[in-house]
Formats: sequence, C-alpha cells, structure tokens
Amino acid sequence: MRNILLVGWLLLPIGAWAYHEGPGQDQIALEKTDALILAAHNAADGGDWKLAVAEYQNALSSLPKNPDSFDVKVSQRLQIELNKARMQASGLPEARDELESLVEQMQGDESTDPVLMRDARQALARAQFYKTWLMRLEGLDRTVWEPEIEAARQNWRLLAEQATTDKDKLLHQEDLEAAVRLARLEIEDLQGLPLPSE
Repeated sequence: MRNILLVGWLLLPIGAWAYHEGPGQDQIALEKTDALILAAHNAADGGDWKLAVAEYQNALSSLPKNPDSFDVKVSQRLQIELNKARMQASGLPEARDELESLVEQMQGDESTDPVLMRDARQALARAQFYKTWLMRLEGLDRTVWEPEIEAARQNWRLLAEQATTDKDKLLHQEDLEAAVRLARLEIEDLQGLPLPSE
C-alpha cells in the first residue's frame, strides 16, 4: 500500500505537467482573452475607438485554438463588439461586410443565441443605414444605394416583429421610420443634416 501511495505521489507532478501542457493552455488563453476584453471595453467606454478595435482583434486572436474549450457565443459577441467599434473608428465598409457574414453564419446555426442574433442584426442594420447615408452624400445613383437601405429596413422590420418588449419594438420601429425617411429625403435636405452617430 505504501508503494502505491509513493508512486502516486511521484506521478502527481507528471499529471500536473500534462494538464498544464494540454487543457491548461486553453485556460491560460482564456484568461489572456478576458484581460484583452476588459481593455477593449474600457477603450470603447472612453471613446478611443481605434484602441478598442485593436483590443477586440487581439482578444479574438487570443481565443484558444480548440473551439470546444470555450463557448462560441464568446467569439460571436467579440465579433459584434469589434464591428461596432469599427463603425466608430472609420471602418464602416469592413464592419458592414463582416456583420453581414456573421449574421448569415448565425442564421445557419440552429443553436444560435437569439439575443446575440438580434444584436448582430441591429448592428448590421445600423451599418447599412450609415453606408446608405454616405453613399447618398457621395451622389451615387439611387440604384446603387437603394438596395442597402432596403436591407436595413428589412432588418429593422424583422427586429420589430421579433421584439420581446415594447421598448425594443418602439426602438426598432423608430429605426425603421428613419430608414424610410432617409430613402425619401431629397439630397439637398440630406446635405443640411449632421451625420448620424451611434
């Protein structure tokens, strides 16, 4: 019995080393990601959007390589927040494209969290709205910008229909009305308005 305890005691460091080199590495990566997420949130709260974008990108790249070691919701939330920050940091085209890809990916997954899906769709609709605004100010033809505002309108309509609270429903209806007004505004009136912000 004493020999078994002695061998077990001597094998304990080997077991600890094996854990450290295996699942322990995923835990270390998640702890690093947590620190980067906190830094990104602080930068966003302080209005330093370029730093927030960099920190969100670092957090995404620091996630463990094994997707089974963390919840996919973490990655999706980081992508949404990254692209929200990008919109504020003059990265609207890239944010819009990535949000569209993310929404399509999330739609194809039956296990997608509905709250994350709504947040991603709302961010996409805002990106489409802002992009339409800029395309109109650039003087692009209606055939170029109209599909973009129509996509934003459809997203907000769907969000209004799926809203779980009266407050959310009212918010999405107001956004929907803003999209309709943007499509109907004359260019002279649009040029006199300040650029929209988050």
